[in-house]
Amino acid sequence: MKRLICLTLLCLAAFRAEASFTASVDRARLNQGESVELTLESDDPTLFGKPDLKPLDEHFVVLGTRQVNRLTTLNGKAQATTRWIITLQPRSEGKVEIPPIHLGGNASEPISLDVLKAEDSAEGQKLAPVFIDASVDREESWVQAQVILTLRIYHSVSLYDDSSLSPLRMNDARVEQLGEPRTYEKDINGVRHGVIEVRYAIFPQKSGTLEIPGQTFKATQVAQRRNDDDYNPFGPQPGKQVLVTSPSIPLQIDPKPADYPKDAPWLPARSLSLSETWSPQPEEAKAGESLTRNIMLRVDGLSGAQLPPLPVTLPEGLRHYPDQPQLANESSDQGMIGSREEREALIADKAGPVELPPVEVVWWNTQERRVERTSLPARTLQVAANAQLEEHTEAPAAPNEAAVSDTLLWPWQLACALLSLTTLLGFALWWRARSQPAVIRVAQAGPSTRTLLDELRRACQANDSHATRQALDAWARQQPETLADMAARFVPLSDALDGLNGALYSDSEGGRNWQGEDLWRAIRTLPGADPDAPPAPEASSLPPLYPR
Repeated sequence: MKRLICLTLLCLAAFRAEASFTASVDRARLNQGESVELTLESDDPTLFGKPDLKPLDEHFVVLGTRQVNRLTTLNGKAQATTRWIITLQPRSEGKVEIPPIHLGGNASEPISLDVLKAEDSAEGQKLAPVFIDASVDREESWVQAQVILTLRIYHSVSLYDDSSLSPLRMNDARVEQLGEPRTYEKDINGVRHGVIEVRYAIFPQKSGTLEIPGQTFKATQVAQRRNDDDYNPFGPQPGKQVLVTSPSIPLQIDPKPADYPKDAPWLPARSLSLSETWSPQPEEAKAGESLTRNIMLRVDGLSGAQLPPLPVTLPEGLRHYPDQPQLANESSDQGMIGSREEREALIADKAGPVELPPVEVVWWNTQERRVERTSLPARTLQVAANAQLEEHTEAPAAPNEAAVSDTLLWPWQLACALLSLTTLLGFALWWRARSQPAVIRVAQAGPSTRTLLDELRRACQANDSHATRQALDAWARQQPETLADMAARFVPLSDALDGLNGALYSDSEGGRNWQGEDLWRAIRTLPGADPDAPPAPEASSLPPLYPR
């Protein structure tokens, strides 16, 4: 019995050692008066109760707390996790630290937040129930340099989940959305507002004056019900249509500076870094053996597609075999960070020292407004002799006549055998073809995919919801995946289907006011549906709104 108890205690101790208790936030930079979500997660089922949130009271106001329990299965083993999502509002601006939170004998790591001073312009204006605030991180920039546009949609009233934001289109600039829209809360003049924040990275393509057009936000305001009898979950949702537009913002775009080197690629960025890794290590280099070199270029303020090839020059006696560069993008609080990874295999022909020249990248610092150079230092490879390579390079003994005869004979034998096999195969196919009828009638299985797609297009352009539903089902039956699977991986198609179903089953007028343009655009931009049609950007989908 004692052994069993000891074994149980040891197992529990080992399990607790593997269990984790972590803390994370949805963002590390916010304005004063805004809220941030703190997520605490534990995978230890032996812990009961709630985390101790008293350390948060000194620097934060706890606006709300909710608990989420999840049970997942991985490799046949059940894993239970518990999450506590806490909405916090900092009491002051500047550097604010979320202290360690304790749960049982575990404690989370502290998290640092940057709380910026709130803008007075939004505080002093006459606030509408729903309004948009648009701002840029800089009003003057350079060609191809990043400009961050931040849209904040404020609402002090409840809205339905049918909100949409028009896409941002600019002819003389490339636009990239930074991550998914964020939702949080903010107190303005003593009134609590829900906030939807959408951020874009704008890369101007020519100098001069560039204007960022306004975007339109459309939603339905929840109407106050007089009594519970007015609620109809299956009918149209009562409420007021809300339509607001953000102000346009002018930008002054400067050309490439005159003091920038003319033979260097134009790289305007906030920061740039170069790093390299080796496999195996350079100290283990041997003649005739491959040495892999990875060079990573990371640029804050540019996308991976904007990064040029690295200027790498290699000395004689060193063969190199480069791979395809790997480009990647990631979003941060400062905008987009692009990376370019170049990998190449280096092989030294002989032993001895090999001088690798430095790798230098010239770029324009948009923060300091000056030309900078970042480089990897030169490196000397001490290539060691390879005993196996020297043995193989020794002069081989002269082959005898029999070996030479066999070397010359076997390719001819192989060629003759292949010729014989192909001849027999061709004769067999000719003999089989003689027994088949001259014309084989192919039964028509039904209309082609192109015909069904044309019928669907005509139904959508006619705004006929019932005919569109029939044509859509007929077209979907000839696709390799179901309509539900296509909608799950393609958000615009899912939104368009929701609109069609709402018009068919929820609209009191039987779908007569339904417009098929969105559905046809989603079908046309679906990968593999219509390769001749150019892709069309869709309105961004927004997360559920607060408050309810």
